[in-house]
Amino acid sequence: MSNPSEADIHSALNVALDSLFTHDKHLLSADTNERSLSHMLAVHLLSQFPNYQVDCEYNRDGFDVKKLMLAERPAKYDEVEAVTIFPDIIVHKRGENTQNILVIEMKKASSIINHHYNIQKLKAFKSELKYLFAAHVVIGYTRTGILIRDVKWQ
Repeated sequence: MSNPSEADIHSALNVALDSLFTHDKHLLSADTNERSLSHMLAVHLLSQFPNYQVDCEYNRDGFDVKKLMLAERPAKYDEVEAVTIFPDIIVHKRGENTQNILVIEMKKASSIINHHYNIQKLKAFKSELKYLFAAHVVIGYTRTGILIRDVKWQ
């Protein structure tokens, strides 16, 4: 997929999520760690983006540490400074900043942590690091046993 369109990106993420929900049900039903879910989603994304790298918690901007102008959690949001960040999943070309395609922040449906900080991170990825697309993905079972699959595009 070269020069992917918005429809291409949405489709690729949906296909990867379909694959995760089909082949990795145990991870969802066992309420495994968010990193386990992120990793497997990244594995499923690999086939959707054969011309790019798909990385989890990749914290490099070229060869420098990747930083965004954000408040460090749980600091007050009016105390903004450059903080090192670790995106859950990115689709990009390593070592350059011209092909930052997709950034994904994930949350488990059972999480009680507010999603506001993840949304702020995604917006900063788009504005500061020029990612073309950003998605907040909530998956898994809620505390009441309902299976959730929610994607919010930023």
